[in-house]
Amino acid sequence: MLYTLIVLPFWVSYIVRAYAWKIILGQFGILNGFLMYAGIIHEPLSFILYSDFATIICLVYIFTPFVAIPIYTAFEHIPKSLVEASKDLGAGSLTTFLRVIIPLALPGIISGATFALVLTMGDFLAPILLGGPNTLFISNIVQNLFGTSNDKPLGSALGIVILALIVLLLEVSTFFEKKYSSFKS
Repeated sequence: MLYTLIVLPFWVSYIVRAYAWKIILGQFGILNGFLMYAGIIHEPLSFILYSDFATIICLVYIFTPFVAIPIYTAFEHIPKSLVEASKDLGAGSLTTFLRVIIPLALPGIISGATFALVLTMGDFLAPILLGGPNTLFISNIVQNLFGTSNDKPLGSALGIVILALIVLLLEVSTFFEKKYSSFKS
């Protein structure tokens, strides 16, 4: 059931999910309507929608499945016998979690974090829709250099730098995944 709830957002288009957040966070949107109905505010908040906050909320919502699925899979593959052995040796729940479960799930955690970071670096639609013209993410800078500014050499150079950073990030994450996945069930 949990896995289905995690995968459910993939059934809807990325653009529809981003526009849904625009409707939720808008000046006359669902969030402002609820806050006014509850008596928390007396007039709609106009600063919520076109801000870094709105962009980050949307990006977290959109990329959560890409993080949750590898982490869920990593936790699912932890042998129950190791958790039981930890408890048999006198470790408490917190110690078992920190010294047994987290190290065994670390490759999945690293994979999820890598997915989120790489996908976020290339996303330019959410910052445009929810952040407005004043929100600058690296992908928007490259898009503006190719589109509005028509500075293709600088856009290409910045794109190559981003690509090099992503490749470096992937190499580092691969190294750590291999390092921490030495346990074979």
